[in-house]
Amino acid sequence: MLAFVRRLLNSTIGKVVALAFLVVIALAFAAGDITGLRPGGATSDVVAKVGGSAVRDTELTKQVQQELQSARQRSPNVDMAQLVAAGGVENILQRMITSIALERYANKVGMAVNNKLVDGQIASIPAFQGFDGKFDQATFERAIAQRGMTPAGLREAIGRDMLAQWLVSPTVGASQLPEQLALPYASLLLEKRAGQIVLIPAAAVPQGTPPSDAELTAYYAKNRARYTVPERRVIRYAIVSPTGLAAQSTPTDAEIAQAYRAAGSRFAASERRSVRQVVVADQNAANQLAARVKGGTAIDAAAQAAGLEAGSFADLDKAGLAAQTNQAIADAAFAAAEGGVVGPVRSPLGWHVLHVDKVTKAPAKSLEQARPELVAELSRSKATSAINDAQERIDGAINDGATFEEVAKEAKLDAKATAPVTAAGIDPDQPGSPADPALARVIEAGFTAEQGDAPQIVQLEDDGTFAVVGLERVVPAAPRPIAQIREQVQKAFVAERAQQAARKAAAAILAKVNGGTPLAQAVSASGLKVPAPTPLTATRAQLAAQQGNVPPPVELMFAMAAKKARLIAAPNNGGWFVVYLDSITPGDASGDKRAISSARAGLAQGVGAEYAEQFAEAVRRNVGVSKNDAAVARVRSTLAGQGGAAAN
Repeated sequence: MLAFVRRLLNSTIGKVVALAFLVVIALAFAAGDITGLRPGGATSDVVAKVGGSAVRDTELTKQVQQELQSARQRSPNVDMAQLVAAGGVENILQRMITSIALERYANKVGMAVNNKLVDGQIASIPAFQGFDGKFDQATFERAIAQRGMTPAGLREAIGRDMLAQWLVSPTVGASQLPEQLALPYASLLLEKRAGQIVLIPAAAVPQGTPPSDAELTAYYAKNRARYTVPERRVIRYAIVSPTGLAAQSTPTDAEIAQAYRAAGSRFAASERRSVRQVVVADQNAANQLAARVKGGTAIDAAAQAAGLEAGSFADLDKAGLAAQTNQAIADAAFAAAEGGVVGPVRSPLGWHVLHVDKVTKAPAKSLEQARPELVAELSRSKATSAINDAQERIDGAINDGATFEEVAKEAKLDAKATAPVTAAGIDPDQPGSPADPALARVIEAGFTAEQGDAPQIVQLEDDGTFAVVGLERVVPAAPRPIAQIREQVQKAFVAERAQQAARKAAAAILAKVNGGTPLAQAVSASGLKVPAPTPLTATRAQLAAQQGNVPPPVELMFAMAAKKARLIAAPNNGGWFVVYLDSITPGDASGDKRAISSARAGLAQGVGAEYAEQFAEAVRRNVGVSKNDAAVARVRSTLAGQGGAAAN
């Protein structure tokens, strides 16, 4: 978990500039959890000064809290203690310092942000948009007021972010790299190493006697975190769907009859035609073309012979054909029989010759014949109205302070409750049961709530289906009692003890090898039944081609001195590898244009971020930065004491 948090905090761009403020604003508003990114008014310790601007501990604390909320979107089990232990306070303070320094530097060189640009960025944030997808002033004011923000504070933060982006973006996007700088890296890729690897498996050493109760108890106490079940929640929910409102959606006979009358000519007898036509500029030429078609020549062939092309109108009623031609043409076409030839008929475009390809007649539908179609349409319409009305009534009850139980009782909902589940929707007591994907949004809503919060309405499907969600109780993270998992603890104890024994045996072999004994001889002298050492030769280029999928022993071989041996643990307590590096053959890419070009291309992908970091460091030095280490330590200590609690 700490590794995840460190990766989150130490991203390349994250070292350069504060988190993109607009993204943070948008995500946090969507999650409903901004508590004021620009707090003010409270007196507090100054943790840093940036060119005369003070960064206070309250600001730093709130930024760290916001970082925790962002991290929990990706890994729900991250807690404040882990974030602090991974260097979160220092990293976030550095981002804040860099952001302010960039702003001060931008102002110093005469850069400014136009208010219209800031307005445009605000309007683009989804949390400030109405149902029509456009910026809504009332929604904007309500959203920032609920979270203790002010328009001026928001504008200031967005303006600062824009200045930072303008300054840093050109360097981040840079990819120029001199050939002489790429040469050492290209040569490094050609470096070749040869060595040997042998695994001392844990299974090859004596397993020892079964552990005693005291040993198991001590082992369990030492490894409580390993057996800790993450926080679980029991979430109550009731799903409201169009299907569930079917009784309210069935149309009455009177409604069906009314819809039939309102349909007008929709169910009257109808006739539709498919027609092909040729438009000719000269009447005599049109007469000749019509004669050829009436004589049996296909209209397409007759048109082609005259240097023209026939157009088509497919399956149109008279009104539709008139809309695409004119009324006279439509009247003539609908007066002819199927297969008949019409025209020439005059229009502003010229003279039209038409061929009636197909006539489709539909008899009138009586009320009973139209009933199935009308019932389906009315049912859909009434279901939409019913579910909208139900959601409006429930929303009103929630706004009036109704509890989940009261809402469910009043609306006659089928209330259910989940088992104690994790944020992933898994019940740890039923490890073989997967999460129910239909409840994914219900679980998500339950884990954004706090004990005592009002119920939430969560949209589930495009047809209007929604759920009323309430948090029943929170089961804090806690280790399982040892009595429940004794067998599991015993297996882990035995495996770890065997791993330690394997390390002791591997360390003895290591000492002999580093003392001058050949690896194969040292392994043989150990008396362990293990395979002979495996020779290995590889280049750094081959490792790079694996794109990070390099076995740890091989990776270690490229991080050690020649004629030396080192140990590295096998995964899953599987034993220990002894790695011996026999020789290093340096690479020389001075005459290899392809290798140099490849190295330049690879380095170019990250050189922009390095340029940006160097630029940011220069800006920090230019404006002047000082830190109050004691105040930072107090913030770190206070936040670490919150443990798994998310500060609000």
